Amino acid sequence: MTAILSRAFDKAATLPKTLQKQIAMQLLEDIEAELKWEQAFAQSQDQLAKLADKALKDIKAGRVKKMGFDEL
Repeated sequence: MTAILSRAFDKAATLPKTLQKQIAMQLLEDIEAELKWEQAFAQSQDQLAKLADKALKDIKAGRVKKMGFDEL
């Protein structure tokens, strides 16, 4: 465990039990969401690589137009 996480847990331990429970539930939800994101990202590497290859080919073929965010 990192020092900062340990410090956060130590501080949380001084809070009322109801607030500790809310913090714990939020932390568990955040961890689950992060794990799902990492899994989805890991499973999409082949697809992302194909999209990157296509983008590079489109750039080299002159099929890409440089635009700003306000032009999308």
